[in-house]
Amino acid sequence: GARSHKKKKPKEKTKKTEKHQKKKKHPSSMSETEKNATTQPEAAAPEATPEGGNADAKTEFSGTSLYTGDLDPSVSEAQLYELFNQFGHVVSIRVCRDLITRRSLGYAYVNFANTADARQAMEMLNYAPLNGKPMRIMYSQRDPSQRKSGVGNIFIKNLDKSIDNKELHDTFAQFGNITSAKIMSDGSGVSKGFGFVQFDSEEAATKAIEKVHGKLLRDKVVYVAPFVRRSDRSADKDGKFCNIYVKNIPEETSEEDLKKLFEEVGETTSVAIMK
Repeated sequence: GARSHKKKKPKEKTKKTEKHQKKKKHPSSMSETEKNATTQPEAAAPEATPEGGNADAKTEFSGTSLYTGDLDPSVSEAQLYELFNQFGHVVSIRVCRDLITRRSLGYAYVNFANTADARQAMEMLNYAPLNGKPMRIMYSQRDPSQRKSGVGNIFIKNLDKSIDNKELHDTFAQFGNITSAKIMSDGSGVSKGFGFVQFDSEEAATKAIEKVHGKLLRDKVVYVAPFVRRSDRSADKDGKFCNIYVKNIPEETSEEDLKKLFEEVGETTSVAIMK
């Protein structure tokens, strides 16, 4: 009897250990399941809720995110929030700053909860002054490849110095949807007499060139042409390069004088003296 009693004791111990191990194992496997159940929907959330955004991955512009440029360095996130929040729920605002000095780089990103509010804010605030400087607002580009490729981008020169970004935009808006219009200026903000307009299609850009090139804008004949990237300008790849740059022109020389001089060699399509 004593022998059988001794044998039973280890068996009971083993059963208890097995039971204890099973219990120990059970909660850890449950927590993994719970963990998966909570983390999976969170990971899927950004894709599942594209409110106000565009589900099409090919879309280049984010309909809810606005690029706000030409900002005065003193403009803060709080100021922008106060201004943009009038048009709808603003999710976030970020003024881009120099990493070391923390000085504003003159542009910011304003993100709305839906596209309708973003559109209205852009329509109402584009070129509106803030701290003495007109803001330039456009949809934020997810993929800047179109802008870099030069598609739909036109170059305008011989502009009257009084023409600003807003007037440039308004002049070309009749030809199509403009994503950006910019007059180039010097350090003190004075126009250099040329600028760029970026359309969302090549068709609109072509139409603008046909209708405005060689026409009078504020009593000055303007030159309008497709924008050519510097890398493409640097070499005459196909032997058809026909645009030349002339410097050290005497101050009294007019565009007509220059035209006559160069037409001794061949017909010119446009002549512009940058003043």
